[in-house]
This record gives sequence, structure tokens and C-alpha cells, in this order.
Amino acid sequence: MDKQILLVLQEQARISMTELGKAVALSQPAVTERVRRMEERGIIDHYRAVLTPEKINKQITAFVLFHTKGCQSFVEHCEQSNDVVELHRISGQYNFLVKVVTETLKTLEEKINEMGVFGDSTTLIVLSSPIKQDKLIP
Repeated sequence: MDKQILLVLQEQARISMTELGKAVALSQPAVTERVRRMEERGIIDHYRAVLTPEKINKQITAFVLFHTKGCQSFVEHCEQSNDVVELHRISGQYNFLVKVVTETLKTLEEKINEMGVFGDSTTLIVLSSPIKQDKLIP
């Protein structure tokens, strides 16, 4: 039952508890209690709005594979950037995967130049995203 609730919430986080209850065949109080317990256990971490980058003038998405020896200072730099939307520590030749969403190729180049003081990188520019939203529960 919790899995069904999570499936619905992944698609419609703003759904009312009454509508959620109807979608999974539970009463509103029962579904509210299940959601509350999943929040308390950390299964549901938070709710957020998903923005359309192009609608807020963010036309370019790129992934930057990055190698640095100054990991903590690099992380701190990325935390301060409005264009860095994800940062992942990875294994292999590179030690970070950075997702950058920015206005233009020029602003992407500026961001890469800023990060260059921390190490070496390879940039992959996104052409399209046929599957956009992460789903943890298929």
C-alpha cells in the first residue's frame, strides 16, 4: 500500500489526502497516517516544485565530469553556484559529476572556467532529455 501511495506522490506531490486516499482505495485518515509515518521514517524526505528550465531562461543543460584533489573546496564552490543543480561524488577517472543548468553557452563556458581552478574536466552538453523525471518507485 505504501508503494502505491509513493507512486501517486511521485507524480502529484500536491494531491490532497482525500484524492490520494481515493487513488489508493483508503480513507483520508488512513492515507494521511501512512504518509505521516513515511515522512517521519525519512522515506519521504521533502516536497518540491519542478521548474521548467527554459521557462526561467535556463536554455543549456550540461554534465561536467570533474577531477579535483581539493574535494571539499570544490564542493563548497559548487554549493555557492546558482547554476549547479546536482553534484555527485563518483568513482573512476573523475571524482565528481556536476549537473549545470544555465542561460547560454557563454555562461556555461564561464562556469567551466570558474571550476577550472579546482582541477580538470570534460563537459557533455545535453541535446535532449527523453526521460526527464527521476522515479525511484517504477
